[in-house]
Amino acid sequence: MITERGYTPPETTLANYERMLTTLGIERAVFVQPSIFGTDNRAICEALSRMGLSRARGVAIVDSAVSKSMLEGMNTIGVRGVWLNLMFREGIGLDHMERLADRLKEFGCHLQFLLNARDLVDLSPRFKKLAVNIVMNHMGYMSVDHGIDHPGFQTLLDLIKGGAWVKLSGNYRISKEGPPYRDAIPFAQALIKTSPQRVVWGTDWPHPALQSAMPNEADLLNALDDWELDEAERHAILVANSAMLHGFDDAMSSELAAA
Repeated sequence: MITERGYTPPETTLANYERMLTTLGIERAVFVQPSIFGTDNRAICEALSRMGLSRARGVAIVDSAVSKSMLEGMNTIGVRGVWLNLMFREGIGLDHMERLADRLKEFGCHLQFLLNARDLVDLSPRFKKLAVNIVMNHMGYMSVDHGIDHPGFQTLLDLIKGGAWVKLSGNYRISKEGPPYRDAIPFAQALIKTSPQRVVWGTDWPHPALQSAMPNEADLLNALDDWELDEAERHAILVANSAMLHGFDDAMSSELAAA
């Protein structure tokens, strides 16, 4: 772990993660590099190698100085994205964004962002010029207190109309209530209604840096019932969209994926 980090998580294992996936009936996984490891991606690369390309993909952390050979090596084992952390001190920030996008385009990788949607009004012009797909974490990570009419959230909707992606994860992070996080329902529904082909679901397990009570993964999956989805929308959110974004084979398209 890096010295200058915002939190120190409890230790967990790949076996624990796979047990959670099995309990929920999920066949595929997308690992996201924890910010506390910085650009040392060995943990997720080991997990990707152990689970294999048929079941797993990854989102790494690199800076713009990363070598082409390293990008090639990670891409070979399933890394399909790189994420930038604009909220916490240990993250790679916007200074690397444009150059990283240019370097990732060759590998078909996306850029993923942890940010507060309130900042999107100012950032949107830069995002629209990037040469790769972009993905926003946790429904925009803006507290429900601000409402879906907030200019930042409306900018998020505009971005996904234009082809950006958003993860329907972390409803418990933006909610002011406990499970089943009903105050976050309008946010999820607005995102799905705007572009049902540009939203993916994820557990956010093991819920790093969370100061409140840990959510139950079954509650997070069951939240889809509250979003009033039809079967096509449910299949898109849980299966087809992730297959497209993360490059899973068509042969796996009937299986759920969790990020």
